[in-house]
Amino acid sequence: MARGIKDKVAILGMGCSKFGERWDMNAEDLIVEAVEECLEDAGIERSSIDAAWFSTAIEEQHVGKSGVPLAVSLRLPYIPVTRVENYCASGTESFRGACYAVASGAADIALAVGVEKLKDTGYGGLPQRTRGAVADMVWPNASAPGSFAQLATAYSAKHGVDPGELKTAMARVSVKSHANGAKNPKAHLRKEIDIDTVLNAPMVAEPLGLFDCCGVSDGSAAALVTTPEIARSLGKTDLVSVKALQLAVSNGQEASHNSWDGSYFMTTRRAAERAYKEAEIRKPRDEVSMFEVHDCFSITELVTMEDLYLSEEGTAWKDILDGFYDADGRIPCQIDGGLKCFGHPIGASGLRMLYEMYLQFHGRAGARQLDDPKIGMTHNLGGFPHQNVSSVSIVGRYDA
Repeated sequence: MARGIKDKVAILGMGCSKFGERWDMNAEDLIVEAVEECLEDAGIERSSIDAAWFSTAIEEQHVGKSGVPLAVSLRLPYIPVTRVENYCASGTESFRGACYAVASGAADIALAVGVEKLKDTGYGGLPQRTRGAVADMVWPNASAPGSFAQLATAYSAKHGVDPGELKTAMARVSVKSHANGAKNPKAHLRKEIDIDTVLNAPMVAEPLGLFDCCGVSDGSAAALVTTPEIARSLGKTDLVSVKALQLAVSNGQEASHNSWDGSYFMTTRRAAERAYKEAEIRKPRDEVSMFEVHDCFSITELVTMEDLYLSEEGTAWKDILDGFYDADGRIPCQIDGGLKCFGHPIGASGLRMLYEMYLQFHGRAGARQLDDPKIGMTHNLGGFPHQNVSSVSIVGRYDA
């Protein structure tokens, strides 16, 4: 019977590049920027790394389809390097691989790195066929804003939420994230906005306006993981350990028949249920201290708050308007600014979220620092509402 990996893996160190329009650097340069910080934080040399996992989703744009670019960029000592890709959960997938290697005993110290160089495509959204990328897409007739706009419409219809009230709640999501991101020197967008700016912005796909959509960006993030015992032998204290890592992938049910009403994410609910069980969390609304979700659009963040069982179904919009998820609220969400302020370099985003959790636990988040967080959670969603992959990671203080 599977027992999970709770407290079997500790984060030894983390690093994150500045996200933004990094015209001065290629993908390999961004990798080095993130990993150098990670190694310095961990206090080890590259020669101590036993294996690495490398995530990048749009490989045609920069670094190729194997683990070789990571090994070459870092001059790794001929160790195993595995390239992974799982839509927008790619960064978390690299972290999952590294953690499983350590938990199984296959590696003492493992590295997870994610990178993406999207601004070089010359296209304002994620690259698609004839719009910045060579690779074909699975859904050639769908757009991300259009699909997630339908999510908002379905949510409003199911729960009887006035469209105007839902728009206001969505705007509040973006205002909150921009207020947090303005305090983060590594964020791409660092300007606060107000409700009126969001509500009066150009419409992208009704009801999603310009400020309801995250942008694209260049960036990289990295993590080194090991066992708690090894971390302590290296002089580490106040350990941050992995409590749960879960992944759920659509099997086609959502797109096959009308048992799914389009107002939520089946994969997120399944991943969250398994993650809470693995982490032994019974009342997430009371036990989770902070979290980062995949806010590709403001409505995605709102719906995910319910899919993670932090808000009761049909009530997240009220919690948002009440400030429940603000920096000074009950459970701060996107305390670093989220995808909304960092953009979404796909291979890096999941690790970037974990980086913020790690900083918060060590009291190194600067102006964003929260008061004594105990449990942090991250969430990624890749694909479209009707067919996607969701990952949920839970990390926290190691008390054993």
